[in-house]
Amino acid sequence: MKKETVINLIRYYTENDDYRFRNEAYEVARAFDKAGDRELAEYIMALLSDGLSFAPQINEDNLVFLKKIKVNGDPLPLPKQIESDLLGIVNALKSGVNKFLFQGSPGTGKTESVKHLARILGRDCYVVDFDTLIDSKLGQTTRNISNLFQEINKYLIAQKSVILFDEIDALALDRTNSRDVREMGRATTSVLKGLDNLDPNVLLIATTNLYNHFDKALTRRFDYIINFNRYEKEDLIRISEILLNSYLPKFKHASSNIRLFKKIISSMSDIPYPGDLKNLIRSSLAFSNPNDQYDYLKRLYIAVNNEDESEISLNNIQDKGFTVREIEILTGISKSKVARELKK
Repeated sequence: MKKETVINLIRYYTENDDYRFRNEAYEVARAFDKAGDRELAEYIMALLSDGLSFAPQINEDNLVFLKKIKVNGDPLPLPKQIESDLLGIVNALKSGVNKFLFQGSPGTGKTESVKHLARILGRDCYVVDFDTLIDSKLGQTTRNISNLFQEINKYLIAQKSVILFDEIDALALDRTNSRDVREMGRATTSVLKGLDNLDPNVLLIATTNLYNHFDKALTRRFDYIINFNRYEKEDLIRISEILLNSYLPKFKHASSNIRLFKKIISSMSDIPYPGDLKNLIRSSLAFSNPNDQYDYLKRLYIAVNNEDESEISLNNIQDKGFTVREIEILTGISKSKVARELKK
């Protein structure tokens, strides 16, 4: 923990500045969570949540439209602005602000952020089962939505629950664009009523990839909308490095070469969002030659440049700013031969 953080905590406490004290303490919890000490992070969050009284266990047999999901996952590196917004949700809950919409392209971390919030808040996370909720029978979807919110308010421990409407688009698209305007209109109206009568202690978060087509009346029911399309190139390079460092220990044959790795990622004209970055990095490691410590970098370069191994051009690699030693790693051709070929 930094000296500045300790000083701030003491100062805010002596000044009775509860808001700043809590913000600083949440930053400490988040730092421990990032460092991998989730138990300590969750303990700090529990202390800050004003303590929850004992409540009986939930009988999940009563849940028809909700599924409990695991919240333990990979590291969740995000741009600072989005991290700040997530911290704001933690603070807002104490004031009864509890309905949020996460909008953004696929792979930007919307769903994982919900799990992350559930983890640091020490809450259980339940995802809405749309396969069960949406029914082809006339009027049944509306009744199911009504029953869903009854489940939430009746069977869950409000202070210990996060509800995730993952990709709520099926219920939230502009009703004028629906194939069955009247039926989907009734379904959306049922969602509006459910949100209006939601227990204020429940944290409800919906995600969407199609925000521009969202029903405006439904949009207004959310207390705050977080835009996840706020990644700069520097954010994605930093995130890719964090992801690589989290995966490398699982592949004992692979060695770290952060400088070359970052150059490969930086050479991309359009770096993908974290969801695709995870798959790209993990697959490069998983399929790499166990007898070659840097084969994953070669595979990564081929993948990001959409090239066949037999078509790799030494001159093209050099034009992208790679050194002779780096070209040797990426091609398997000795430095001396690379140097001779480049002089021709």
